[in-house]
Amino acid sequence: MILEELLPQALRIAALLRARGEKIAVADGATGGLIAATLLTVPGALDFFVGGGVVYSLRARDVLFALPREAYKGMRGASEDYALLQARAIRDNLGADWGLAESGSVGGSTHPSGAPAGRSVAALAGPGGEHTRLIETASGDRIANMAAFTRNALALLEQTLAQ
Repeated sequence: MILEELLPQALRIAALLRARGEKIAVADGATGGLIAATLLTVPGALDFFVGGGVVYSLRARDVLFALPREAYKGMRGASEDYALLQARAIRDNLGADWGLAESGSVGGSTHPSGAPAGRSVAALAGPGGEHTRLIETASGDRIANMAAFTRNALALLEQTLAQ
């Protein structure tokens, strides 16, 4: 199971956040909650995890980020600027030090922005600056892409915190 596979990484991320005295909020997109779920496998996650949500509709986006629709003008899903806007918003709205967001196209259906299946951008905004990481699997395998996108986002988080 992916959560068991990623538990060692989640423990390392938790240790880094705890050592820094920092907290994170997560906006899962095409990952469907797997980023947050992975971090929540760590006992005592309340020490470093504020909360988050799965942003899978315009309504969810409006509620979680509380940004006017104009804030997204000219942006497309599964892009760096879109994911960074979401990372900043989830961080600010939940009062965390870090915001981690993922925006992607997992496949199996047409993405509203036209993004190709297998494309995901993870974005991180916090005290260490702003960072993005793109992954393109060139696959339409929905479940495999959800796992790959989760791994990509967690790798971005761990590498940034370890610097």
